[in-house]
Amino acid sequence: MRKGNPVRKQNNGSYKQRKGNRPGIHNYTNTAGSNNEADEIRLNKYIANSGLCSRREADEYIKAGLVSVNGRIITQLGTKIKLNDDVRYNNEKIKAERLVYILLNKPKDYITTLRDPFAKKTVLNLVHNACKERVYPVGRLDRNTTGVLLITNDGDLTKKLTHPSHNKKKIYHVTLDKSLSKTHFHQIVKGITLDDGFISADNLSYIDNTDKTEIGIELHSGRNRIVRRIFNHLGYNIKKLDRVYFAGLTKKGLQRGKWRFLTQQEINMLKMGAYQ
Repeated sequence: MRKGNPVRKQNNGSYKQRKGNRPGIHNYTNTAGSNNEADEIRLNKYIANSGLCSRREADEYIKAGLVSVNGRIITQLGTKIKLNDDVRYNNEKIKAERLVYILLNKPKDYITTLRDPFAKKTVLNLVHNACKERVYPVGRLDRNTTGVLLITNDGDLTKKLTHPSHNKKKIYHVTLDKSLSKTHFHQIVKGITLDDGFISADNLSYIDNTDKTEIGIELHSGRNRIVRRIFNHLGYNIKKLDRVYFAGLTKKGLQRGKWRFLTQQEINMLKMGAYQ
């Protein structure tokens, strides 16, 4: 018996499931207007590109029956769609935005959290003219910390760069309220135990041998306020904290408070993980 195509196209351009196919599962590719596979995109990637979530989270939404395409609930992972299809999450239409990657040299007194309704100065205020897309900071820098901050709407990349299993190198320039002793210098390299566990620096150096208050510290940890907590634990207060390197990106040539778009080479580097 001829099985045929489980999905039949209607005159209005929508799709109807043939009898006998498993209910709730719609696996189709809309071929209206083009037969070019380059025009197709996986549904989870389309959703992630909208800035709604990461691809993995999009898969969970799809499996839960929260996503529809052209009026049909899709629950099968791996489904491909066209860019002009009507895609909805919880009945709200979503649109695949272009992916935007912005590098900001964050100044002091701006916060990275977007959840504080009373915040007057957020990093998004500094890049509000950069693009029309909804973008978000990758990770956190506290109010008094300056330096390299990536801002994007790429949910997959954000999750990759912030997930604990993908810790990447970060370098900070630290200015202390007093000279760092040799004893404490070696303690930080060897490792100390904080309230949330053991931590050690990957690399530590005096930036100027004549001024022991200027320190360079390299870490792979993504724990909250980790640099401040290391030095506070040993009795030092940080006067200035500047992140100079994050996931292969530096603030070279970028003045404080200014931003620029990443180059295609930098974007490729981040996506391939071709950095320390």
